[in-house]
Amino acid sequence: MEKERLSYLQIHPKDNVLVALRDLPKGFEVDFGGQRFALREGIRAKHKFTITALAKDADVLMYGVLVGKMNYAVTEGVVISTENLRHASDDFKLGNRKLAWEKPDVSAFEGRTFNGFHRSNGTVGTANYWLVIPLVFCENRNVLTLKSALEEKLGYQVASKDYSDEVDELIARYQAGASVDQLLAVDLSSAKAGKEKMRLFPNVDGVKFLNHNMGCGGTRLDSDALCGLLAGYITHPNVAGATVLSLGCQHAQASILRDEITKRDAAFDKPLYIFEQQFEGTEQELMQKAIKATFAGLAQANKQTRQPATLDKLCIGLECGGSDGFSGISANPALGYVSDMLVTMGGSVILAEFPELCGVEQELSDRCIDEVTAEKFMHLMKTYNAKAEADGSGFYMNPSPGNIRDGLITDAIKSAGAAKKGGNSPITAVVDYPGVVNTPGLNLLCTPGNDVESTTAEVAAGANVVLFTTGLGTPTGNPIAPVVKLSTNTKMFERMPDIIDINCGTIIDGEETIPETAHRILDYVIQVASGNTKPKAVQLGQDDFIPWRRGVSL
Repeated sequence: MEKERLSYLQIHPKDNVLVALRDLPKGFEVDFGGQRFALREGIRAKHKFTITALAKDADVLMYGVLVGKMNYAVTEGVVISTENLRHASDDFKLGNRKLAWEKPDVSAFEGRTFNGFHRSNGTVGTANYWLVIPLVFCENRNVLTLKSALEEKLGYQVASKDYSDEVDELIARYQAGASVDQLLAVDLSSAKAGKEKMRLFPNVDGVKFLNHNMGCGGTRLDSDALCGLLAGYITHPNVAGATVLSLGCQHAQASILRDEITKRDAAFDKPLYIFEQQFEGTEQELMQKAIKATFAGLAQANKQTRQPATLDKLCIGLECGGSDGFSGISANPALGYVSDMLVTMGGSVILAEFPELCGVEQELSDRCIDEVTAEKFMHLMKTYNAKAEADGSGFYMNPSPGNIRDGLITDAIKSAGAAKKGGNSPITAVVDYPGVVNTPGLNLLCTPGNDVESTTAEVAAGANVVLFTTGLGTPTGNPIAPVVKLSTNTKMFERMPDIIDINCGTIIDGEETIPETAHRILDYVIQVASGNTKPKAVQLGQDDFIPWRRGVSL
């Protein structure tokens, strides 16, 4: 029997607005908490409407916290919009520790393992990649030349990214005299996708060629942070070794990179080849040495095989992008439950995107394991927001046009929903960018809200799987860590099946509970971590990599 779908929802008992779970027409009768009233206007799904009359400057509460203030008085049954609501959030200060929490039942996962790549430092990778990295943007061309020389011949080129058959079809039509209108009407759905070549090194998941626009010309802080970020990738459990190209004279020196590697892994023993063009001489000499070293490194990496590992070896990065009004009540709480399950089993979880924690600072700081950790979190939040304010772009400007269109009217509304990804467990550590996570439990990592910058940083911190929720649809991936995409609503899942892996809209549809969805997610993660399932971002070769310049990025 099909379950009845709710029309609206109060997220927290303190809330004075409801969320429309489907499109509600003007005049729709609301029966809530002993009140009956008709909607004054149509309310689109994901948007919020008032359940009582609110005066000018009245507080609006969602998720039990302040998310805005009214610009003018409204009656009940009125949609909340950017016209009548402005961002507001509560202040925060050092409070009492609130560390008690109810651990979820994890009996269904007792004894479960995943097959991963065991590293000498005790970490376990969910993949086995070789990296080719430039220390400075001057070497980007040489990195791309290496990619051209190695990728296809070794069998690592992503077949689905080549649209040459579609172009061939259009060329043939044009040469046959097709008009512009006829060209626009051509059906290209039958064009064939390329076939994957057999890999020479079957135990190596790929060679990843990273590019960036940093390393020199900016501040020393930026170049030092870049070295720390790259060191995080080189020491990452999903990486077998790396080839690094350096010009030689840039701020981001090879010696700084080596120091950052040692900070993260004092007994680092992976193959690492660093070549400096100004020392090697000609480009040909540089490239021939880099090709030989990379090939030899791949032969060595290919000797490693997957072996069983317990689930406490998982480090999951939590991310959201293209969020909508359902994010905080479907996909994000489901990730929060996954987070609590993994923490209960001794694993690590990373909650990042500090601009999207605005308004829930008090709750999160109170959940920090001790006062030192709480004070570190509050200092980072205040410093980041002050910098943003000084540049005329505070956290209140975080919501994008797409966020607003789909119900996230203020940053506090967006943040309160985004924070649900972190579940309810105590916060064991707070890490500043571009640091590494080495503490089991829930970790807070200071990153921007920008999807790619934040995902890039989470992986550098040690995330060997990233769970990424989206309500509007985003193709974000990462070069070395599988990024699993979860939709907040069924319509988007059905519209964009090529980039979305898991539908959490089943929660909104009344087909699943949050714990049921969380169990389904963790089952999928285990398959991904074992190499049995490739998420869509991996299939598409979505290798997004953007280092954060330590400035204002929301």
